[in-house]
Order: sequence, then C-alpha cells, then structure tokens
Amino acid sequence: MTACRACPRLVEWRETVAREKRAAFMDWDYWGKPVPSFGPLDASLLIVGLAPAAHGANRTGRMFTGDRSGDFLYRALYEVGLASQPTSVSVDDGLELYGVRIASPVRCAPPANKPTPAERDRCSPFLREELGLMTSLRSVVVLGAFGWQAFLPLLGSARPKFGHGVEVVLGGLTVFGCYHVSQQNTFTGKLTQEMLQDVLKRAMSSA
Repeated sequence: MTACRACPRLVEWRETVAREKRAAFMDWDYWGKPVPSFGPLDASLLIVGLAPAAHGANRTGRMFTGDRSGDFLYRALYEVGLASQPTSVSVDDGLELYGVRIASPVRCAPPANKPTPAERDRCSPFLREELGLMTSLRSVVVLGAFGWQAFLPLLGSARPKFGHGVEVVLGGLTVFGCYHVSQQNTFTGKLTQEMLQDVLKRAMSSA
C-alpha cells in the first residue's frame, strides 16, 4: 500500500509537500507516501477519517499525528481509555491504542484536503481488504460526511443520511456518524470534546 502511485494528482501533491516542507518542519524528513492505518488489527472499534493532512500524517507517517485535528482526536481517545497518552507527535512517541484502529478511505494527502470521488474509489480496495482482516470488528465511528460516503458502500447498498450522532446497523456493524475533527469544526465549537467523547463511548459499548 505505501508504494501505491495510482492517483497522479495525489502522488504529485504528497511528494511536492514532502520536498518543499513547511518552514516550521524544515528539519523533518517527511514521510510523503500513502499513510497506513494505525492500531491493532484485532480491534473491535474502527475510526474512519478522511485523508492524511499535508503537514500532519503526510509528514509523520502515522494517522492523525502531528496536527491540530490529531491533537483533538487523541485527547478524546485518551480520556475514554482507548489511547495510552493524549498527544501524538511522531511515530516513535510511545503512543499505543487499545482496542481501536484508525483508518482512512484515502491514504494520500490531497490538495486542499479534498480528494476527488475517483481518487476515493480508487483507494477503496485498501479499506475493504482491511475490513476483511478485522475479524473482531463490531463498531465503527466515521468522521465527517466524506468519510461516511466513502465507507458505507463497503457495507452494502444502504445509504442512510450522515449526521452527528447518527447510529445505524449495516453489514453486521454498528456505525456511528461524528463531525470531523477538523479545525473548522473544533475551533468554532461545532464539535466539542464532550460531543466526540460521547460518540466514542457509545461506540465502545457496542464493540
């Protein structure tokens, strides 16, 4: 998966960002490749995001690591007992996840954080294969409408509407909708720690 070059636009962007870098990270050796999932494969809970951030996971090589969205997510995971620490800054920072795995329907950082539907569909076999390997999986938290639209086709033909706190049973899994942990949502208060932790606790009780 980390050697995939199927989407020319995404390949060019992820590698350009890794080469040019951001001033604050000039001393970093950027990952600049598709970002693998993080967490135990035998987890009973899966969190599905959108795509790696250009200077977050595309830099560090680990999902939701090294940016504000990740800070928000991992704090919540820690507070509900799913993570060993509330911060995630690099792949060697000692962070462990307990009973939860984090994946993304698009594995490469997209320009403007907006992958195209074609790029989403081209990447979907990776997540589909992963679901087949997660034999202990019972519940899924999907972050954002894009992730919802990308993930649900893997479970069948049903297309319930996305919404924060929505709970549906599809393909033998209990699936929860949650606003994405983007700065646009967290800085404006559209998504609070209490809201995210509530969805995570509900998903844990179903796992």
